[in-house]
Amino acid sequence: MDDVVRAQESVRAYGELLALAERLDALRQLGEDGVEAHTTAALHAVRFAATILWRTVPDVPEPAYGQDEERLLELAAHWREAALGLGEFAPRRPTLRLVENDGSSA
Repeated sequence: MDDVVRAQESVRAYGELLALAERLDALRQLGEDGVEAHTTAALHAVRFAATILWRTVPDVPEPAYGQDEERLLELAAHWREAALGLGEFAPRRPTLRLVENDGSSA
C-alpha cells in the first residue's frame, strides 16, 4: 500500500472511530438506570483506539476528549468489569448457613 492510500485510509478510520465514539456517548445516556455499563466500556475502548491512531495520522485534529492513554485504558477496564459483573461489581453471593440436624424428626 503506498503512503498516500495509507494516509487516506488512516484519516478515514480515525474519523469513523470519532463518529462511533460520539454515537456510543449518546447511546450510553439512554440507559434506564443511568449510564449503561456495556456501552460505556465500548466507548472508552473506541476512544483509546482513536487516541492511539491519532498520533500516527497526519493533519487531523486531536480528539475532543482527554488523550491520556493510560487513563482511557483504566476507564475501559473499569467499565468492562461493571458490564460483566466482575471485581467490585460482582453480584454478592448469598450467605450460606450451616444447619445441623439434631436427630429429631419434625
